[in-house]
Parts: sequence; structure tokens; C-alpha cells
Amino acid sequence: MNETAGRTRKQATCDGADGLDDGGSPGHRLVVAVDGPSGSGKSTAARGAAVALGLRYLDTGAMYRAVTWWMLEHNIDLTDTDSVVKHGVGLRIDVSTDPAAQFVLVDGVDVTAPIRSRRVSNAVSLVAAIPQIRQFMRTTQRQIISQAEAEAGGIVAEGRDIGTVVAPHATVKVFLTASEQARAERRAAELVGRDTAAGTPDPAGDDDSAGAAGSAGDAALTRREQAKRDRLDAPQTLQAADAVEIDATDLGQADVIAQIVELARSRAGA
Repeated sequence: MNETAGRTRKQATCDGADGLDDGGSPGHRLVVAVDGPSGSGKSTAARGAAVALGLRYLDTGAMYRAVTWWMLEHNIDLTDTDSVVKHGVGLRIDVSTDPAAQFVLVDGVDVTAPIRSRRVSNAVSLVAAIPQIRQFMRTTQRQIISQAEAEAGGIVAEGRDIGTVVAPHATVKVFLTASEQARAERRAAELVGRDTAAGTPDPAGDDDSAGAAGSAGDAALTRREQAKRDRLDAPQTLQAADAVEIDATDLGQADVIAQIVELARSRAGA
């Protein structure tokens, strides 16, 4: 089986196709919604839980990053809302829902690595804050979740407003938090690694990933970036009333994953 054929089975497309109306419709399988602020470890925890539970996985943040990457590549002014909406709504985005084989395509271009660069990370909040873009993404995300419920028994979906707006019917809702320092340190380590993978020079000019991630200057830069993103993301980062909060400040990744898996299995009656 070639790569394209293999991808087709577990990929979802965001191209403006008809979908569920606002609010979504409740499913009958296991849906785990993982929400929380940037740098809390949502992606790693959600993906690990999906693997452990044998479910599909949706990284909604990757979808917003894909739109942002396209805008930057085509020199679209992100402060020009009308222009972003004009080009962003209807943009074809293919995302993998296989937790073991993640990829993202924009108009057929593989952007799995580039969307994780600091360049995109620093701009994505501007795009994600635009209501029309969020509505377009939410409609597609509901389609993906519904399809996973029907075809694969469920899904672990992570991202802002998953538990409050996109999938309010989720079986399990987790709100993952961490201290500001812990989040900044994680973001610094992630961004340096992602910049290296994407072929983007580190802004500090340090080619040593480990050294750059641990440097005071990079950590301070990331804290400033984090604070800015938190302000922009605040309207979308709301904890659902029925979500279970997990503070990951002093927990390892395996511990967080284990807690989510335990919650999911207990709620599902497994």
C-alpha cells in the first residue's frame, strides 16, 4: 500500500463541505475532550491517551496552524480580518486522525513540520481569534468527531473550546493546567525542537537545541510570547463546568496520560 492510500483511511478534510450545524449533535461512543492553555501539555497527553484507548485523535490546533501557515506563505496581512476570512474559509486542509501517524496537508502540501515553527506559533492566535475562521473550523471538527464515533468507536480531541463549544456532549472532559513557569519551559523546549525540524533558525542564533531550550534568554522570550498568546487565547480557553481539572505542573507525561485513560475507562464503564 502506498503512502497516499494509507493516509486516506484515517484522514479528515476541511474544505467547506456541509457539516453539523452550530452546537453539534451528541454521539453514542466515547469522546474525550482535552482542553487547557497553551503549553499545558494537551497534545502529548491527548495523543498518548488515544493510543492507550485505541481511539482516533484530533489535534484541532494543527488545523488553525495550517491556516496560519498558508496566510504567512502567501503574505496575507493577519490584521486584515476580511482578507484572512476570504482566503481561509474554504481552504482545503487534510488532517490525520491516526495518533501514531500524524500529518497535515494544505492544498495537498505536507506542512506537518512547518506549522510547528515559532513563526507560526507566534501568529496562530491572531487567526484563531477570528470568529468566521473558528466557525469554519468548528464545523469541520464536529464532522471529524462524528465520523470517528461512527467508524472507530470514538476519539480523543484536544484544543481550546473542545469541551465547551465543539463537543459539549463529550463523555469525558479534561482541563489540563500547569504553572506559568512550567508552561513557558515546555514551550521553549518544544519551539526549539520544532524550529530545528522545520528548518527554521532559532531566533537566539543557537544551533544547540538542548542549550537553547535551557537558556534564560530563550525562556524569557517564551514567557513574553506565552503571555501575549494567553491574552489573545483567553476567550477560547474556558473550562467546561463538568470538566475534570488536572494540574500537570509536577506530573510526568505518563502520569497525565494515565489519569485521562482512567477517567475515560471509568466513564465508559470499561
